[in-house]
Amino acid sequence: MIREIKDLISVPKDVVILSHRNPDGDALGSSLGLQLFLERKGHRVYVITPSEYPHSFGFLPKIDKIVISDEDKSRAIELIKNADLIFCLDFNGLDRIDKMGEYVHASRAKKIMIDHHLDPEPFVDFTISETEASSTCELVFLFIKDLDEVEKIDPIIGECLFAGIITDTGSFKYNTRPLTYEVAAALKNRGVDDYWLQDKIYNSLQEKQLRILGHCLANRMEVLPQFRAGLIYLTKEDYKDFDIQRGDTEGIVNYLLMMKNIDVAAFITEQPTIIKISLRSKGDISVQEMARKHFNGGGHKNAAGGGVYAHLSDIINRFKKEVSNYVNSVH
Repeated sequence: MIREIKDLISVPKDVVILSHRNPDGDALGSSLGLQLFLERKGHRVYVITPSEYPHSFGFLPKIDKIVISDEDKSRAIELIKNADLIFCLDFNGLDRIDKMGEYVHASRAKKIMIDHHLDPEPFVDFTISETEASSTCELVFLFIKDLDEVEKIDPIIGECLFAGIITDTGSFKYNTRPLTYEVAAALKNRGVDDYWLQDKIYNSLQEKQLRILGHCLANRMEVLPQFRAGLIYLTKEDYKDFDIQRGDTEGIVNYLLMMKNIDVAAFITEQPTIIKISLRSKGDISVQEMARKHFNGGGHKNAAGGGVYAHLSDIINRFKKEVSNYVNSVH
């Protein structure tokens, strides 16, 4: 497979890289890192995401050149239709890129998936999928290594890839394997300043975001000690009162797991038309299974999410009802 892909990218092409709605550090880092790598090989490369990226990643190179299909649908469609080659990064099904999925499906371009989520759908020509990988950024590094072109990874490309590894592992607190640290070491050897990256990603909060966090912990947190679980919720009114925008609540769910006897955490938010839930867990508790079975979602064993058309109170009660089954199964 690598030999065939190597042949595909041996001459300059029009390349489109797509990633999922609400792009996180891994989606952005893998897309921009791969874009810079392919541009060094002479390709014309465009990155498309369905929705806007969090402002905390605004320091990443070329991020301001991303085509956001929510804002410029016609441009995104044109690029997909004209593409010779399409990379699908950090998602495993066309529904994760909304309406753009229809145009990717219809495209005659060769398609390559690089992803680490469970159960990839067979809509591409080449699939690079490892659920054991910490992140798609880790897999992009290994992809470049398999092409025997690691020397093309300069500190700028390396910072993109390292950013995704940092964020998808919570600064190496979960989703790691021995190879993750080998990739991180290789990127550091390529000149990546990981201290600078951590500072840029985690020390760029606005005052508003700290006030949102304070509100969540003081007024919207509920601990369920009998289930070793906790939840935080936000209402539509909260979104108005605090002027909450995309990315403002990133990472809040993880605060629940800082408590000694809490093994499962839920962050439940009332969106305009849907209730979103983010789930996190420790150890052998699979929130991926919980998200898939009860919240129309999926993800990883210890980090998953979903969305349901329902009332906020219904989803809160559903989580309380179901969480005991997952905690009790491992304790």
